[in-house]
Amino acid sequence: MVYLFKTGAGVSNVTSEVSLQDTKPENQVEEDEIDVLLSKQDGLIHRKRDPHMCHHGDNSKCVHCVPLEPYDETYLKEHDPPIKHMSLHAYFKKWSHGIDKGKFTMLKDISCKIKEGCAEHPPWPGGICTKCQPTAITLKRQDYRHVDNILFENPSIVQPFLDYWRRTGNQRLGFLYGRYEEHKDVPLGIRAVVAAIYEPPQEGTPDSLELLPNTNLDTVNKLAADLGLRIVGWIFSDLVPDDVKKGTVKHLRDINTHFLTAEECIMAGDFQNQYVSPCRYASSGKFGSKFVTVVVSGNDENQIGFDGFQVSNQCMALVRDDCLVPTLDDPGLGYIRESSSEQYVPDVFYKDTDSYGNEVTLLARPMPIEYLLVQVSAAFPVQPVYTFSPPPSNGAVFPIENRENIGELQDFDAVRRHLSQYPPGDFLSAMSNFHLLVFLATNDMLPLKTHMEELCAAIKNKDAEACDGWRKGEQWGTVEQIIAAHGKDAPSPGPFTHGPIGDVDMEDMTQASRVSSWTCKHCTFINHAMGSCEMCGLPQA
Repeated sequence: MVYLFKTGAGVSNVTSEVSLQDTKPENQVEEDEIDVLLSKQDGLIHRKRDPHMCHHGDNSKCVHCVPLEPYDETYLKEHDPPIKHMSLHAYFKKWSHGIDKGKFTMLKDISCKIKEGCAEHPPWPGGICTKCQPTAITLKRQDYRHVDNILFENPSIVQPFLDYWRRTGNQRLGFLYGRYEEHKDVPLGIRAVVAAIYEPPQEGTPDSLELLPNTNLDTVNKLAADLGLRIVGWIFSDLVPDDVKKGTVKHLRDINTHFLTAEECIMAGDFQNQYVSPCRYASSGKFGSKFVTVVVSGNDENQIGFDGFQVSNQCMALVRDDCLVPTLDDPGLGYIRESSSEQYVPDVFYKDTDSYGNEVTLLARPMPIEYLLVQVSAAFPVQPVYTFSPPPSNGAVFPIENRENIGELQDFDAVRRHLSQYPPGDFLSAMSNFHLLVFLATNDMLPLKTHMEELCAAIKNKDAEACDGWRKGEQWGTVEQIIAAHGKDAPSPGPFTHGPIGDVDMEDMTQASRVSSWTCKHCTFINHAMGSCEMCGLPQA
C-alpha cells in the first residue's frame, strides 16, 4: 500500500449524468480530435452470414446476420475477453438511438453542494430547502468508460522508471505523456498511447509518495503539445521485494484486498477533475475525463505487472466537492463526510447483499472503494513503436529529471555525453529524447524556452533537414558554447557544432577584468571584475 500526499492542485467543475434538457450549449464546444473522429462513425458490429441460420441471398440480411449496435449487451458479454464496460461513444449511441436521436438529451453535472443564492432562508447552516439541497446519491457501477485501453509504445519507456525503485527501494510517481487514438478491439473504443514518462518533483519512501510544488509543469505541457503529445495519465509504483535472488515481488493487490486504496482513488479523482474532457452533449461543455491511472505492483505470478484504472464520474464529483475521505483502519474503504456547520454533505448510499442473499441499501460510511473504480487494460505492443529515439546500444540514456537525490544530474556535461553517442550527421536522433527536451525547455540559463517550437515540429514530423536548420540558429550556437565551457576536458568542437568553440583571447580577458561589472550576453548574468562569466563560463567578448 502506498500513501499519497499532494501539496495542492486546482480542480475543475465537472462530472455528469444523463437528464433531459431543452437546449444544447450555446457556444460550440471544441472536442478532442479522437472524439470528433468517433462521433462520425456508426460503430455497427458487422457479422458474417451464418450458413446454418441464414436462408437468404448474399445481398440480404436477417436477425442472425444484421449488424449489431456498439452497445449490444450480448455481444459485449460474449466477446473474448468479455468487455466489462462499453466505450464512451457506444454509451452516447445508446441514449441517442431513439426516435428523437438524442435531440433533447443532455449530460448534466452531479453536484454535491448546496445551490448558492437561495433567498428563502438564511445560508447554511442557518437553513436549507428542497430547492437548494443536493439530492442523495446511490453509487452504482459505471457501465461505460472514457478510455478502453492503455498502451505503452515500448518497454524502454518504463524501464528507467522502474530502475529508480530497483536502485533505492523507494516508490516513484510519474505523469504519462502520449496521445489518444482509436482502439479497434472495442466498438468505438479509445486507446491512450504512452510515449514518455515525466517525473515531477517528489519525495518517496518504501511506502509513501509526496508530490512537491512544480513550477515547470506548464512548460512541460507546452513542450508536449508542440510534439503532438498531451498528458494522458499518471503512473506510480507499489513494489515490495519478495525473493531478491529470484527477482520476484510480493502480490499485494487483488479482489481479496484492494485494487486501489481510498487515497489513490481520491488522488486519481483529483487528477481527472483537473484534466476533464470537452463534450458537446454536456450542459457544462465538459463530461468526465480521459485521464488514466496505472499502478505498477506485483501480479499473481510475483512479477512486476501494470494495471490500469479510472475512477467513475460519481467519484469525481465526490472528490471535487470534498465529500470523500479515506479510512484509518482499511485502505480499501472510503468514508463520506458528515455534514458540519461549514459544509452540507448529501447522503450517499450503495447496494450490497446481506447474509440472507437479499439486496440491501447501506449508508456509505464506510463504503467499498470498488464501487468507484473502472478497470482499463494496460499492455505493451508485440512490435515496439518509438515516438522518440530508442536507447543507445550502450544503454547510456540521458538522466531523468528530478533525480538529484540519487546522483542523476541533468547538466551540460550530461548533454555533452548524450550528444557524443550519435554520429555528427544524425542530429535529429540525438535530439529526439523527451527528457533532454524537458531539460532544454526548463533550464533558465538557456535561451531556448521560446524557441523550441521549430525543433519540436521537426522531431514530430521526423524532418532531419528542418532539425539541421534549427541547429544552425543562434540559440543552439549559444548552447554549444555553454556545453563546451562546462566540459570536463579542454573545450573542443563537438560533433554538432558549426563553428569554433571555446577560443578565448587572453588579451580580451585581461581587458575585461578591468571592468567593474558587465552583463553576459549569453545567459544575462551580471558579473563583477571577471573576464569570463561566473555562471556559464563564457568570455565577455
